[in-house]
Amino acid sequence: MLSFSPKTVTKDLLADLPDRARRVLSDRFGLQGKGESRTLDSIGREYGITRERIRQIENHSIVAVRESSAYETHRSALDDLKRALIALGGVVAEEVILQELAKSESERNHLAFLLTVGHHFEDRRETADFRARWHTDAQLAQQVEDALSALHESLEANKLTAEEEFLELFAKFLKQEGVKIRAEGVPMRWLLISKRVGKNPLGEWGRVDSPHVRIKNTRDFAYLTLKRHGSPMHFTEVAKGIERLFNRATHPATTHNELIKDSRFVLVGRGLYALTEWGYQPGVVRDVIAGILQREGPLSRTDIIDRVKRERYVKDATIAVNLQNPMFKRLPDGKYSLAK
Repeated sequence: MLSFSPKTVTKDLLADLPDRARRVLSDRFGLQGKGESRTLDSIGREYGITRERIRQIENHSIVAVRESSAYETHRSALDDLKRALIALGGVVAEEVILQELAKSESERNHLAFLLTVGHHFEDRRETADFRARWHTDAQLAQQVEDALSALHESLEANKLTAEEEFLELFAKFLKQEGVKIRAEGVPMRWLLISKRVGKNPLGEWGRVDSPHVRIKNTRDFAYLTLKRHGSPMHFTEVAKGIERLFNRATHPATTHNELIKDSRFVLVGRGLYALTEWGYQPGVVRDVIAGILQREGPLSRTDIIDRVKRERYVKDATIAVNLQNPMFKRLPDGKYSLAK
């Protein structure tokens, strides 16, 4: 996407600086050697001066680069970088810019340096809500951030949304902020600015603080596996599903133990688990019967069996045996109700 070599341009921009200024910038941005950037403290100890003095040298050196003849010589390259940033969306997370525009890992630091010295570009530092990002239009940057904040606030805590639907929702908030989507792919890059929304390994979006998005353990992988399957699964199949979908080896016994501990899952048969959000009631068979009678009132044995089997994979005889429990009462008309 770039018509120039960032390494060549940075080399020329640094060439006329005093030796110490050149070394400070090279160390701070990792422009030499293994490409490792150094802290103000580390460089200050080497020179025997304070970190604040190193910061001053760094800032003065950047100003000197902008005022140099080399900068004028390479102005067209910086203009090209500006066009590339606008094509990416005008406001873009730094990591995305480096991924999209740098041809190699070693070129990334040189590109970051050019963004810093270029007069076209303004940065916004990383915060609790947003990643470090660069922009060419302060108004657009604020509008996109406001739309991202509104998007986050609109999301239910643990709800997952398919990517296409999520992009449509984001577009609504962008429109409210007066932002016109410029090109395909731009809204996705804008989403990557936010640290509060994200997608899980199955490509479903939601709030990052949801365990359904930020996957931490076997339980979270099991949840996504069951959700993708769409119906109850035996715990051994859940373990196989985790390995198939996420390439994560999981022992069936471990999976079973994790399912038992988490209220997101309901045991609905011998080793069979469903998601609570599908409407399955937790508890043993008699608890399910009690919940049905409490909701619907007296029912015949046939109706009770029918309704219980919607929630549990059990035999008719098992349900009939549970109806003999003292917590249920058989009425004169043959229906069953909860005992008083």
